[in-house]
Amino acid sequence: MKKIILTGCLAFSALFVGNVNAQTFADVEKPTDATPFSIETLVGGVYGTGINWTAPALRARYFFDNNIAARLQLGLGDGVSPMSYTERFYENTDGSGQEGTLEINRMAWNIQVGAEYHFLGTQKLDPYAALGINLGGGNREVTGTMYDGMEFNEDVSFTGEGSYSLFGATLGLGMDFYFAENLYVGAELGLGINAFNYKDSEETNSFTAGGATTTVTAVTGGFKESYLGTQGVLRFGWRF
Repeated sequence: MKKIILTGCLAFSALFVGNVNAQTFADVEKPTDATPFSIETLVGGVYGTGINWTAPALRARYFFDNNIAARLQLGLGDGVSPMSYTERFYENTDGSGQEGTLEINRMAWNIQVGAEYHFLGTQKLDPYAALGINLGGGNREVTGTMYDGMEFNEDVSFTGEGSYSLFGATLGLGMDFYFAENLYVGAELGLGINAFNYKDSEETNSFTAGGATTTVTAVTGGFKESYLGTQGVLRFGWRF
C-alpha cells in the first residue's frame, strides 16, 4: 500500500514538472516577494504508531522565490493521550467516607523544521516536495493519594514521573489548491522515521502500617524505539 501511495505521488509530481507551459500561482496572482509568507492548520497526520501531529497543528512557510520555501511546524500533545486525567475512588461502595484519587498530567510537543521545492503548477494548483527534521519531547507525572493502584487504600500513596525525547525526518509530496486569492486547501503524503528515547522513570511509594510510614523509591530503566511509517494530512492556509 505504501509503495502504491508513493508511486502515485511521484507520478503526480512528474506530470506537473513536465508541464513546461504551466504558470505558478504567483504568476497569475501576486508575485512571491509581495506574499512571501503563509500560515496553515493541519488536520490528521500519523506515522504508523510512532507520532501524531495533533489537530490543529500549525505550519508557517516563507517563500524565497516561486520554487523554494522554508517551513516551521508546531504541534502540542501526542494526539492520543489526554493532557490531564483524574479518577476518584471512594472508601465505601455508596460513595461515602474518605476519597482516594489518581491524577495524571502529561505534556508533549513536537516541532518540524524543513524546506519545500515547488514545481511548475497551474494557475490554481501548486505541487511541491518537502523535507523536514522532527524534534519533540514530553513528560508524564502520576500521583496516587489513598490509592494502591487498584482501589481505595488509606495507607498507600505514590508519585511517579518519566519523560522522553524524539528525533526524526520526513520526506513528503503535497499540493496547494487556491480556491480564492491567497486562500488554499491542500494535502500532503509522506514517509517518516522517528526515534524515541525514553529516560529512566522514577516512582516513590509510601506505605503506612502500625502508625509508621515507609517510603520506597523504585527506578525503571529507560529504553529506545523507532518507527517508520506513512503520513497523510489535510491543510487549510492563507498566503500573505
